[in-house]
Amino acid sequence: MTSLLEASAEGRVEQLRSLIDGGADLSATTADGNNALWLACASGSLEAIQLLIDGGVEIDHRNPDGGTALIYASSAGKADVVALLLRHGANPALETVDGFSALDLASTIECLALLRKFRPRQTDRAPSALSETK
Repeated sequence: MTSLLEASAEGRVEQLRSLIDGGADLSATTADGNNALWLACASGSLEAIQLLIDGGVEIDHRNPDGGTALIYASSAGKADVVALLLRHGANPALETVDGFSALDLASTIECLALLRKFRPRQTDRAPSALSETK
């Protein structure tokens, strides 16, 4: 794990600020393919999440399972994190490789309510087999 990933996972805001200002690689991922934003979401530090977003981290980064920070936050019931990510343009239409979106995996009524306000962008979904012509 890089210093940036560790600081994100532990919500160490001052260290994170210093690393971002120093040009740390915001595209670094863990062995599981999760980026610093995912780790900051797991830590629950809204300030760390905001720093990473302001620094240019990829908000819709997908791990090998197709999971994003928004999908994680929704499934973990972190409504304040879901709200922050949505305000900054996280795409609620993205799905895991198993076809589950953040809305599908919402674990609390608060997360569900936040995500229901957003309509999936049709360009982000695979075309339906029923809509294909032969």
